[in-house]
Amino acid sequence: QVQLVESGGGWVHTGGSLRLSCQTSVVIFRFNTIGWYRQGPGKERELVADITVYGAQNYKDSVKGRFTISRDSAKNTVDLEMNTLKPEDTAVYYCNVVPATSNWGQGTQVTVSS
Repeated sequence: QVQLVESGGGWVHTGGSLRLSCQTSVVIFRFNTIGWYRQGPGKERELVADITVYGAQNYKDSVKGRFTISRDSAKNTVDLEMNTLKPEDTAVYYCNVVPATSNWGQGTQVTVSS
């Protein structure tokens, strides 16, 4: 069953910002590296950023300096702050553990218009 729920997507112009949130269960949150993935139109799903249980962060090169991943242990959430958005960031964004399981949620749509 799905235990990761994404929210916060939307539509913005190039250069805009959005903040995504992933609500997880306490077990998933405490014992797993959690990542934000995305799947753009006609593309394969890819890992964008992840954060370990110790707070270490990793980013795909194309989002470094623009995206920030964070975790809130009080809420069991993992957020993705996205700034200076580009049309190529348009995708459905998902959260999952790293490495990913087949337990995908519905995702949240991010659309960046030029």
